[in-house]
Amino acid sequence: MARVLESADRTNPRVTSIAQWIGCAIIEGRLQPGDDLNTVDLSKQFQTSRTPVKEALLLLEKEGLVTIPPYRRPFVTRVSLEEVREIYQVRVNLLMLTAELIVNTASDEDIASLRAFLLPMREMAAAHDIDGVFWASVAFRNREAEIGGNRQVKRILDSLGLRTLQLRHLSMKLGRTYAEQRLSDRERLVGAYEERDASLAVALTGAMVRRSLKIFEQSEDVRAKKDSGQVA
Repeated sequence: MARVLESADRTNPRVTSIAQWIGCAIIEGRLQPGDDLNTVDLSKQFQTSRTPVKEALLLLEKEGLVTIPPYRRPFVTRVSLEEVREIYQVRVNLLMLTAELIVNTASDEDIASLRAFLLPMREMAAAHDIDGVFWASVAFRNREAEIGGNRQVKRILDSLGLRTLQLRHLSMKLGRTYAEQRLSDRERLVGAYEERDASLAVALTGAMVRRSLKIFEQSEDVRAKKDSGQVA
């Protein structure tokens, strides 16, 4: 997240710092879709004028996390199922390509660096540290993009930005019952990299991303049924 925001705002570290805090709160669900973002309250919280807060919100608007309507208070952008599907359609293809690149081009040492993530993730999962597991998962995917060796693929993945992080965290939170399967799949994925099994690595990657999308779709179905009175 810091890398994305720092690249968007190179002139004011204070603005970047405020944007990071608000962005992290949105990604981790402490600020929910639709929540108002009161610039007066935020300026008091950060002990600054409203100007850096407004600039921070503009940065987050560019990343799709914040909506700033004319003459109204900014708020956390609501999640659209259509948007989720579009993002995941792009993401699944890029990550499957990355998996194939890792099998074919990454060094044994690079692949070993991925295995180093697995035990800490299991320990955090055992401690029910969802945020810890999430950020470790983000670091794992970033490392995959690095050792895949295709700068254009990495650039496009980065361009999906903070909105993707918000969706990934929400999917993990909604899909807690899949926590063990998610960890097991990641262990199998690293094993496929080590065995240089491109077909298995690509298949596992696709299945993991599609499962995240399915969690969203099921959540939307339940919400729609509740709204229509079909679910008690």
